[in-house]
Amino acid sequence: MRRSLLLLVFACFTAIVAGTLPAPGGAGAAPPRTPRSVRGTTKGMRMHVYVGTYTQRDSKGIYAFDFDLASGRATTPTLVAETPNPSFLAITPDRQFLVAVNETDAFNGGKTGSVSSFRINPDSGGLTTLNQQASGGTAPCYVSIDSTGRNALVANYGSGSVAALPIGLDGRLAPASSVIQHHGTSVDTERQEGPHAHCIVLDGANRRAYAADLGLDKVLIYRFDSRAGMLVPNDPPFACVAPGSGPRHLAFTPDGRYLYVISEMKSTVTAFRHDATTGALTSFQTLSTLPEGFTGSSSTAEIVVHPSGRFLYGSNRGHDSIAIFTIDRETGRLTAAGREPTGGKTPRNFEIDPTGAYLLAANQDSDDIFIFRIDPDNGQLKRVGQRIQVPMPVCIDMTLIAASKS
Repeated sequence: MRRSLLLLVFACFTAIVAGTLPAPGGAGAAPPRTPRSVRGTTKGMRMHVYVGTYTQRDSKGIYAFDFDLASGRATTPTLVAETPNPSFLAITPDRQFLVAVNETDAFNGGKTGSVSSFRINPDSGGLTTLNQQASGGTAPCYVSIDSTGRNALVANYGSGSVAALPIGLDGRLAPASSVIQHHGTSVDTERQEGPHAHCIVLDGANRRAYAADLGLDKVLIYRFDSRAGMLVPNDPPFACVAPGSGPRHLAFTPDGRYLYVISEMKSTVTAFRHDATTGALTSFQTLSTLPEGFTGSSSTAEIVVHPSGRFLYGSNRGHDSIAIFTIDRETGRLTAAGREPTGGKTPRNFEIDPTGAYLLAANQDSDDIFIFRIDPDNGQLKRVGQRIQVPMPVCIDMTLIAASKS
């Protein structure tokens, strides 16, 4: 049976269990949630955790370790794929393949970075290299997979472009089917002298893509055709953040009603209402990720909404912390709820496990990852477990593995 049919059946089953299956033809489908059978349950559950790195100092590529959700303990990381600067990772919905950007400025003699595809060994967690394609621009820094598993969407920071690359049934990447070059500048003449696409994510209906561009102070909006792998400017075509903010990453609430944008240069989070019918974004709140009175140097990196939809987290590089916010699920408004030190230097990406029990934070400049237990009542973080040593970790992704028989 074709993988696309299996994915459709799996997606429908998951949506029914989670209670997120939209009405036929509904434009406001919510992003996929973790099924109730998984949320809040950790007994016997283990994850393969993959770590993307910058291949400087001692790093050689992608590392992996196993994480036991019952005990909060992790195994020793091992190198599972040698590949240059795999700074962002994404796993396909069927959990068979992993896609990584290669954040470089040259590939096969061209002025472009690249994207690599790997097959996941479901038992060992090992990776087998499948192929590599040009990313459609320089310094690709972000990749996401559409809900059908047919396409990888890439943000090229250096050249300020976004691209879609088809994924075959065998997991191999085809050349880019769509590349869109951004244009323009913003108020910071050093950092915003041109476009710098930093992130691209899809809505829950898989019909629109949203791309944060640090150089333009905009979130650009595209209509997306998953069968053709095509991106086309939406109407309206973008939403703005405050000049000089430098939007970096995006996160939807589980119901798809709100989108949060973390801005690197001003260390802020901006909340937007999301119109699922038109794709429009309307901003209504902006908060700092830093404590009042902080005067040091700091910038933000990642933003993640908790699977429950009740909490929002953002990483501060310099302050070296995870900022915590509570979310009013009726209005989408945020309330600052403190910050937790990440235990290392320069936290980049972090990930929350599917049950919502743990947050894993990658510290780029101290070569380590720390695990935090999430309080389900207030979203606060408490460090648990050991220091996990990985050279220059910048991205974390994970996939569920076989449950124990205990």
